[in-house]
Amino acid sequence: MADPRPRIVVVDDDPDLRALLAEYLPAAGYDVTTTGDGAGLRRLMAQGGGDLVVLDLGLPGEDGLSLARWLREHHDLGIVMLTGADSMLDRVLGLEVGADDYVGKPFAPRELAARIAAVLRRRRPRRAAAAAPSGTLRFGRYTLESEPRRLLDEHGRDVGLSGMELDLVAAFAGHAGKALSRDRLLDLAPPRGEETFDRSIDNRITRLRRKLERDPAHPELIRTIRGAGYLYPG
Repeated sequence: MADPRPRIVVVDDDPDLRALLAEYLPAAGYDVTTTGDGAGLRRLMAQGGGDLVVLDLGLPGEDGLSLARWLREHHDLGIVMLTGADSMLDRVLGLEVGADDYVGKPFAPRELAARIAAVLRRRRPRRAAAAAPSGTLRFGRYTLESEPRRLLDEHGRDVGLSGMELDLVAAFAGHAGKALSRDRLLDLAPPRGEETFDRSIDNRITRLRRKLERDPAHPELIRTIRGAGYLYPG
């Protein structure tokens, strides 16, 4: 059986833009529902919501930042913010409250469709991991537990990693002995919440090494493989 079409909710107070996306996005493979304000969004979410919300930052009444924060707290879905083309502050704020990506206005519908596809693709591994059976994985001298999800050291103490860092550990532990490219790691450990602003896998690996390696300058758990990415030897 074919996978169901992803459900997209478009929230924008411009009726012409809503009409354009309601026509374009179904042709790109999505089921689309539109609304013009926060009250409409909350109604749609109560009725079943969607897989991703395209959310205008400058809505009348309850603004997009407040709605993005509410969505992230209450629903597991993708969020793409629509922001002013030259407003870097708006983009940063949108990412900080939990948006997965942003598109500056004016934009081409094709660009938005590509951003939507990328966000949904990055979220698939996370959903699969959430549905995985309970158990543990070894990661060097550490143990990754699934319920509750945490990394324990050899003394049974919680190391205190963020969600993104736990995703990275799970990616390496689940692919021991296999080099993972940066793109593959981004799929397996997509940015989330407050971590969306820093999209660099290299920076995240550096921070993770500082927390887990005995000598971060000479890593044993996460090795750099020139031209291939990173490897946990197992």
